[in-house]
Amino acid sequence: MKALRIVIMMLLLSLFVTSSISAANEVKEDKSARDKAKVPSSVLNIAKENTYPNPTEDLPYLQPSELAQELIDTSNVKIENPNLIRMLNESSMNKSPFALGMRATISLGEWPLNYESTETAPNWEYQKINTNYYDNRGGKSNYQIHYVQETQKVIKGGLTAKVPHSDDVQKMMMLKAMENTDLPLSFQTIIGAGTKKDHKYNITPKRMGYLYAYAPAINEKGKVTYGEVFLVMKGTKRSIVVKNVTSQGIGAWIPVQDHVSFGFVASDHPR
Repeated sequence: MKALRIVIMMLLLSLFVTSSISAANEVKEDKSARDKAKVPSSVLNIAKENTYPNPTEDLPYLQPSELAQELIDTSNVKIENPNLIRMLNESSMNKSPFALGMRATISLGEWPLNYESTETAPNWEYQKINTNYYDNRGGKSNYQIHYVQETQKVIKGGLTAKVPHSDDVQKMMMLKAMENTDLPLSFQTIIGAGTKKDHKYNITPKRMGYLYAYAPAINEKGKVTYGEVFLVMKGTKRSIVVKNVTSQGIGAWIPVQDHVSFGFVASDHPR
């Protein structure tokens, strides 16, 4: 009896240790995901100061209608494409009692069905957009400079490879990147000329100061799944069948809207 109690206690202890390790790993993974999207102090939001008003990129998660959800649930492949969901939302089919013997298969064409993210990584210095400079080698006291955008800059992102239905793929990738980073993203953003930020940088005497400004972007990588979508009707039953399913690796650069990353360098000689 004593031996049995010892065995039971050892089993319970083993289960406790295993669950503790698993929980610790989950916490570590969650922390890693948060740290990856953490904005460094050198990156500032310029939405209020930007002289070019960028439109807000509004990509809400489209909610399927009752019929669309019913059809999506029957699919043999996960469907997340907002444009395909919108088309299903706009469809209507009545369950007529006279359709008992009806059989029909309707091709809806080939679609990118879903996107699975494998990596979402920020590049805070994706594109250099401005340099503010002052030569204080002849000065006797500190000189302060701040950021002033000299010319208007258009920062563009895009897919890293050509794929069918690229607009749909871009939309799914941006939705996933927004979810993973909680940052305002857009495949094109503009920094207007004359945009300023008041943060000051000191240039000591006998030095030259360079304030570099960069547009940050998110590098999104993953896999997009394609398939030929068919609407199948058998009597009063309706379903979606996906055939010829293929998957393709894809990447994209997606600029962070209305954010600038700064780097200040003081030097005793021209750079």
